[in-house]
Formats: sequence, C-alpha cells, structure tokens
Amino acid sequence: MAQLSREQVESALSAFTDPYLGEDLVKAKAIKNIAVDGDAVSVQVTLGFPAAGYREQLARELQQHLQQATGAARVSVEVDWEITARAVQQGLKPMAGIKNIIAVASGKGGVGKSTTAVNLALALAAEGARTGVLDADIYGPSQPRMLGLEGRPESKDGKSLEPMENYGVQVMSIGFLIDEEQPMVWRGPMVTQALTQLLNDTRWRDLDYLVVDLPPGTGDIQLTLSQKVPVTGAVIVTTPQDIALLDARKGLKMFEKVNVPVLGIVENMSTHICSNCGHEEHIFGAGGGVRMAEQYGVDLLGSLPLDIRIREQVDGGRPTVVAEPDGTVAESYRDIARRAAAKLSLKSRDYSGKFPKISIEDS
Repeated sequence: MAQLSREQVESALSAFTDPYLGEDLVKAKAIKNIAVDGDAVSVQVTLGFPAAGYREQLARELQQHLQQATGAARVSVEVDWEITARAVQQGLKPMAGIKNIIAVASGKGGVGKSTTAVNLALALAAEGARTGVLDADIYGPSQPRMLGLEGRPESKDGKSLEPMENYGVQVMSIGFLIDEEQPMVWRGPMVTQALTQLLNDTRWRDLDYLVVDLPPGTGDIQLTLSQKVPVTGAVIVTTPQDIALLDARKGLKMFEKVNVPVLGIVENMSTHICSNCGHEEHIFGAGGGVRMAEQYGVDLLGSLPLDIRIREQVDGGRPTVVAEPDGTVAESYRDIARRAAAKLSLKSRDYSGKFPKISIEDS
C-alpha cells in the first residue's frame, strides 16, 4: 500500500463525530498527536472531560473508523483526558483549588435535585475526576445523610475547614455544623453569608469539579449566589410534569440573566417501572424534558426512572453510583456526567491566571 499522509488521517478524524462532544475530535482540539509510518497509524486523543467508562469504547470505534476510512493495516488509538479550568461570569475568577463549579438547580422542590447532584458528583469521580460537593441548601441540608457522613469537619488553623470525604468525594455542608433536627430560622442575607463562607473557608483540594447542590427556587439566595460564585455551568433538574417544567424554565432563565451557561437538562422520574410486574408507565407525563430542551436550545443530558432503589440507596447513605456501580441506573448517571462535562469542555478556557497583573504608579 502507498504511504499514508497525515492529511488523510486528519481528514478521516474530521469525519468522526464524538457522541458526547457533538462534534469531531479535530474541531474539539482533542487530537494531540498523529503518527504515520507506511500503512501504520497511531493517534493520541486527549479529551477535555473524564471518560474512564468510555475510553475503551472510543478507542475501539475510532480504530475501526480509521481503518475503514484510510485503509491502514494497523491503527493504534490512545485515549486520555485533561481537565482544565473554564471561563466563568464576567468580573469573577475561578477559585483556588477548584477548576470548575457546576451548579445543580431546580425551579421547585421535590424533583430529586439533591439525589441527582450527589449521583452526578459520584459519577464524575467514577469517570476519573477529582470531585467535591457543596450542599448549598442551608434550610434543608441532605448531602451528609446521602453520603453516609457524620461528625464535624476539622479546622487545622482555626480559620478554615477541612472538607469531609466519602466514596472519594470531598463534601461540605451546614449539616455538619448543626444538629440534624435543628431548624435554620435565618433570613436571606444570613443564609447567603453562611453559604459563601462554607464555599470560601473550605480547603478544597485540587478539584476538577465542585458540584453545588442549590436550594430549590429562583429567589434572592440563588440570584446572589449566581452573581458572587464563579460558576462554570449549570444543570437543571426537572420532572416531565407540566408544573415542574414551568418552574424549571424560571431556573434556566435565571442562569441566562447572569450569563451562566446551562449545560443541559436532566429529566428525573421520567418513567416508573413496577417492581412487581415490570410494567413501565409515564406517571408524570412524557417528553417534557425533550420539549423544554428544544424550546431553549439546550441539551437533554439524560432521563432517569422513578425507581424505589434510588430513594432507598440515598436514604441509606450509599447513592446508586456506588451502591450498584454496574447497574443500568448508575450507567445513566455516568452518561449524564460525561455529557455535562463534555459540554463544559467546549467552553472557553480560563486564562486569568496566565497574564501578569499590571499596576500603574506615579513616578
């Protein structure tokens, strides 16, 4: 066979669309090296999102594609990833020790937002990212119980808090600092101050992603946080029910107003499967998440079932991603995590730390 050229290989790569990025790997700048030796080709792919559960599949599919497109006798594909900080709202800078902050929000309570947030964080960790969770629901903190954590965080210097940790995820919540049954009878400004202190005074350790479980609603607390916290992207959780979708739209528009990109929508409780007979039913309606995604031009990251095991597992302190890591629901969460992180990886990089500070002094 005649000598293959680098241009032929690059052209073939441009014709391969990655399902998570939604574009080809060349355009996404994920091709780090192409080597051609006669009729043998080797390609190095570096994704901008964690992909431990996808790496082998991508390498295999890309290898087959290149063999068919170029006629190469031997093709080797190496897939890795590198997670970098992405741009945040104008006037804010990413926090030290945290590359990206992902806010998980809902317009109303009761749609499974906290359950989705914790499983999203655990899924990102399972895919190979250093991940943390900030429980931003001051009035109703639930992450300590969901992650099976008790006790109080340490303070080595008397000023900052060490995050609690379980299942390889760093966690901070007001729930660690108060009794579980103590009500938080605070007004909005106090809640906002408490939350910003939890965020800023925690010694987060080299996180690729901090998942923030926001309280439900779109009031003063959410708006203040959206303006003060350097958020890289947001995920909206809803159910197919019309009332939930109505409030989810408000959450989406809130992020649009403060220039926080919405990475996509997660439709929770999409279908119910009877644990006795296996019958599947759309008890909250069908297709609502798809219609909302189409209406606002955002991605539907995935749909999750109304399954009693998901509730039992978070109540027991072992969310689905760690309780049944090989199950279909855990794979759905990991698929959603990859889609959200891939969407985030297409955003502009943050270069605020690359440039020197310029100071002007009178001489």
